[in-house]
Amino acid sequence: MTFFTSISGLNAASQNLNVSSNNLANANTTGFKKSRAEFADVFAASVSGVSKTQPGSGVQVTNVAQQFSQGSITSTGNNLDLAISGEGFFSLGTTSTSNQPSLYSRAGEFKLDKDGYVVNNQGNFLLAFSPNGSTVNEGFSTGVFTPIQVNAEQGSPTATTQVGISANLQSTQVTPANSPVNPSDSTTYNHVSSLSIYDSLGNAHIASTYYVSDSPTTANSFQAYLFIDGKPFNTDGTPAGAGGSDSINITFDSAGKLASPIGQVAYGAIKSTDLDPSLNAADLNLSFNFTGTTQFSSVFSVNNLTQDGLPSGNLTGISVGDDGVVLANFSNGGSQPLGKVALTRFANPQGLAKVGDSTFAQSAASGLPIPGQPGVGSFGAIQSGSLEASNVDISGELVNLIIGQQAYQANAQAISTQNTITQTILNI
Repeated sequence: MTFFTSISGLNAASQNLNVSSNNLANANTTGFKKSRAEFADVFAASVSGVSKTQPGSGVQVTNVAQQFSQGSITSTGNNLDLAISGEGFFSLGTTSTSNQPSLYSRAGEFKLDKDGYVVNNQGNFLLAFSPNGSTVNEGFSTGVFTPIQVNAEQGSPTATTQVGISANLQSTQVTPANSPVNPSDSTTYNHVSSLSIYDSLGNAHIASTYYVSDSPTTANSFQAYLFIDGKPFNTDGTPAGAGGSDSINITFDSAGKLASPIGQVAYGAIKSTDLDPSLNAADLNLSFNFTGTTQFSSVFSVNNLTQDGLPSGNLTGISVGDDGVVLANFSNGGSQPLGKVALTRFANPQGLAKVGDSTFAQSAASGLPIPGQPGVGSFGAIQSGSLEASNVDISGELVNLIIGQQAYQANAQAISTQNTITQTILNI
């Protein structure tokens, strides 16, 4: 009986050494989680139970438990290297049509494949929550999984709809000697500000606002006239005739602060063919906001000019935020959400099935997968340009090797001792 007891000890010690050796072998494996051999004693039970004088029948390995403590996070500088700081697993699909994860991992070494999909080294697809629209503000559909694909085509242009102008209109100015406003004649206006705007096809146009003082007839008042590509337009969006265009009346209080208009001032639809007969773009629908405009005695100055349009652009790269939002960035300054990295957690992560390549699969012991967004609730945040290192403590594993070796030698010695006793008996 002693032989079998010691053999179980040898087997258990060997298993423990194997676990430590595997941990050490994967000390530099990204996202690797170390294991621990767990043991239990063995008793031979009879109908009457285990006798209080029974010494036991040895030991058995009951579990090789994965330890999911956080590994250290190191910077790599590669945007597609992702690390999870906190709880959760990356959700992976095995095909480009996967709409549910089948594999889970903490290893975030991702890259683009030939079709622009974000994949790991094994070709599994990183899944994300699908965007609800073309902007981040429109949100994402949690629970609707989709592989992340980067489209290298040009970024779509965006037509200008809002123009912001903040300027100081010099209070000492008086009504110009000549009218109507003529861009080539500086005696027909007091000030001018210009910026580029864009139509629905991404064509650039120069929108100029000419300011004409009403002083001394009307104090603290200016008229703003809109010209696009040198052509005057009325506030209803129609081209102006030879007599000049109508205007937006800008008034100020006695302290030089803007009194009106407050908020957006909308122009009527401006047809692209009125800008250029060869164009076939959608109508321009512009709104002007003069918030921040003043009338002081200092010289005319433009403090800020803004517009929300974009020309077409080329893909310059992708970025991933702490919240897991994946953006395609374009040379025109625009960006498009491709998805939000989907994380998954389990009630019992130690119950996950190990499938190799630093990946796991759901099992009956792990419980059902619980999807969630990075940084929300108990889910960790995403760190782009970083990787989570193995959580193996090399010093601790070397100590475990010494302990495992001593256990193995001790059980071998027990077998040797039992053999000596047996030989003594047989030689009598």
